[in-house]
Amino acid sequence: MTICAAIQMASGPQVNANLLEAEKLIAEAAKDGAKLVALPENFAIMGMNEYDKVHVREIDGAGPIQDFLAAVAKKYGVWVIGGTMPMTAEADNKVRAACLVYDEQGKRVARYDKMHLFDVSVPDSAEEYRESDSVEAGDELCVIDSPFGRIGLAVCYDLRFPEFFRPMTRQGLDLIVIPSAFTAKTGAAHWEVLLRARAIENLCYVIAPNQGGFHVNGRQTYGHSMIVDPWGVVLDCYKTGPGVVYADIDKDRLQKTRAAFPALEHRRFFCE
Repeated sequence: MTICAAIQMASGPQVNANLLEAEKLIAEAAKDGAKLVALPENFAIMGMNEYDKVHVREIDGAGPIQDFLAAVAKKYGVWVIGGTMPMTAEADNKVRAACLVYDEQGKRVARYDKMHLFDVSVPDSAEEYRESDSVEAGDELCVIDSPFGRIGLAVCYDLRFPEFFRPMTRQGLDLIVIPSAFTAKTGAAHWEVLLRARAIENLCYVIAPNQGGFHVNGRQTYGHSMIVDPWGVVLDCYKTGPGVVYADIDKDRLQKTRAAFPALEHRRFFCE
């Protein structure tokens, strides 16, 4: 078994302040025995407007946020899944929302760019979001090998699309990591049920670090970062504010659950 951690933050518009908070929480998780630590979406910046992140976007392979992720992974001897951070896009006024993964030596081993963009009007509220105005969508799934099993990466709004995860199961998926910044309203309605559904239908662990609290820009995020087991049991949950949740990722339990309840083998329809 391996202890994994999901970190919850309430990030603001100042990158340096957010990185200090992130390191504090990573250090806490490492001290408590975590070997895999996942940060939430937008951990490095939640700007006053959607375009603030464009001004701090980084080229692939160089920049202070990427240097930070590599450094803390090596310093604390943990795998770090870097939520999302703004990377250069084809358009000058947009970013790629990139989830970067670093191993315990500080070496980058994966990058996933968020594919589904949050362009919605929240029912029964005045909330409207047009993420595609400032974010350029990715177009490739990402499943990687790790000491903790095969990890599939997803980000926030991706969670609502079950067909997104099915091809991952065909690649030997063991756990899904879903850095998020769910709004308070949508989170209260759907966050837990969607996370548990993805764990149950794919018979895998789900690690879901979320933004949680009130932000300087006036936004409120739902929090309730959690880790869910392959049977849909919530192993740990942190309701609001900065904090860490932990759980053992037990490969033997995963395989026993799949052997006893082989739903994945009973599928009649397949998504490529």
